[in-house]
Parts: sequence; C-alpha cells; structure tokens
Amino acid sequence: MSSIYQISKPIRLGSEVYDILLKKLMSLEIQPDERIGVDGLARELGVSQTPIREALSQLEVQGLVVKVHLSGYRAAAQLTRKQFDNLCELRLLIEPPAAARAAVLMSAEELQGITGLAAKMHESKPEDAQAAYNAFAQEDARFHAAIAKASQNDLLHDIITQQRVQLHLFRLRFHARVTQDAIVEHARILNAFSQKDADGAAAAMRIHIENAHARFKTVFEG
Repeated sequence: MSSIYQISKPIRLGSEVYDILLKKLMSLEIQPDERIGVDGLARELGVSQTPIREALSQLEVQGLVVKVHLSGYRAAAQLTRKQFDNLCELRLLIEPPAAARAAVLMSAEELQGITGLAAKMHESKPEDAQAAYNAFAQEDARFHAAIAKASQNDLLHDIITQQRVQLHLFRLRFHARVTQDAIVEHARILNAFSQKDADGAAAAMRIHIENAHARFKTVFEG
C-alpha cells in the first residue's frame, strides 16, 4: 500500500519531505518523544535518506526534533503545563516592550514586511486544513521574530526567536479558532504600528499573548 504522503514532484524533494515531516509532528501523528526512524521514513516516502536527514536537521533548528547521541532523532517533548505557563509569562515580560520599541523604531520597509507576513496568515487554504495550520504557525513565528528584530534590541530578538514558542504552542492544539482569533489580534498590533503608537502596540501585544494563553491552556484542563 502506498503512503498517503508519497512524493509526487521530485524537483521539490527537500521542501516536500520537510513539509510532510512538519505535518506529522504538528498533527501529533509522530508523538512527542517518539523515535523518528530515518530508514522507515525513507521507505515510506520512497526517497533516499539524504532529504530525510536534511529535513530533520531543519526541524532540529526549529526545536521540533532533537538529536540524541547514538540514538538518532526524536520528536521534541510536548510542553508541560508549567513550561507553557512559564513561556507565556516570559512572553508577557519581553514581547510588549519589544512591540513598543518596534512601533517607534521600525522602518517603512520593516512595517511593510511585517504587514506582508500578517497578510499571508490571512490566506485560506481549505483544501488541506492541517497544512494550512502548519503554515500559519510558521508565519506566526516569523511575524513575532520580525517585530522583535524591528525593536532594534538584539537581546530581545535572540530571546524571542530562541524560545521558538510559536511552533510549540501550535503543536498543542489544532483548531480553526486559534488562527481566526490571532488574525484579529495581529491586525490590532499592526494598526498601532501604522500610527507609531508605542503604548498601543504594547497593549495589543499583551492582549494577544494573554488570549493565546487562554486559547491553548484548555489542552491541560479537564
């Protein structure tokens, strides 16, 4: 029986393998802490080990897989409730001030780029809901990283990007409401940026993070 993930366009082999593995991780088809067999994936997808390893290396940089000495790759552990709460607390400490600085300091080109990222998240891809959700998570991570970079504080940028919190949060829960609400909140942040309103940007970012905390915390309840 052929895999539902069988590669169809070898010319885009590397990116297709990455997309497939990301989909498996974000949908929890590959469970947190599960060992990821390179040989098995190569057979399943009908490709050599090289694009599999390249995709795993990229996912390792994003914090979604970990390489274990003498054991190969494993899916990253899922966030615990304490880690989730701690990350949200950290974000509330650093991202609103970063947004405030960005509102005042960002260039017109940076604002255009951040607006473009938000627009891409608004694009609907109903033909594959999980793939669209995965793409939204990646663009969301880029959106927050771009704001941090526009703050012109390298330390803030490093902390925000190194936490890679967005992808881990989206791995907690797959639901259309998560993306719909975030789009509205991003628009409020962008509006503050367009007016160079530091206080407004900080407030909009704070509300966005608090709402994200509320949306995802239901995973740990019940």
